[in-house]
Amino acid sequence: MPDGTSGYTRDGSFQLNENGQMVTANGYPVEPAIFLPANALSVNIGEDGTVSVRQPGVALDNEVGQITVSTFINPAGLQSIGGNLYLETGASGAPNENMPGMNGAGRLFQGYVETSNVNVVEEMVNMIQTQRAYEINSKAVSTSDEMLARLSQL
Repeated sequence: MPDGTSGYTRDGSFQLNENGQMVTANGYPVEPAIFLPANALSVNIGEDGTVSVRQPGVALDNEVGQITVSTFINPAGLQSIGGNLYLETGASGAPNENMPGMNGAGRLFQGYVETSNVNVVEEMVNMIQTQRAYEINSKAVSTSDEMLARLSQL
């Protein structure tokens, strides 16, 4: 973060800044810092978080960095600051830095972006059922009011 604090994100859409440093979609540097050489032909991010590049004239890929994954005792306690960024709080607990695939931290897959875990069709059906139940209950209350009004007129 610009003020020196550490921010956390689930957004894995990394890119390079003008210095060849790997940054988030918002331009914040990935920590620990990972710099890619200007002459890199390709970049490979392994499931274990190793970042390696293929360079011209070199037979083997060159490892240039390691992406780590932080987990929290209470992820719901993280403070959302917008832009898919979160800050550590007392409620979240301290971050536990892990290698991807270790200690339940999950693995990394290059070229994939996580999609929503919400089934839109199922949620629409649930919303329609809830709306119908509300309408039925509203009608029952109206009918009850009308019956009480007529009863009080007798």
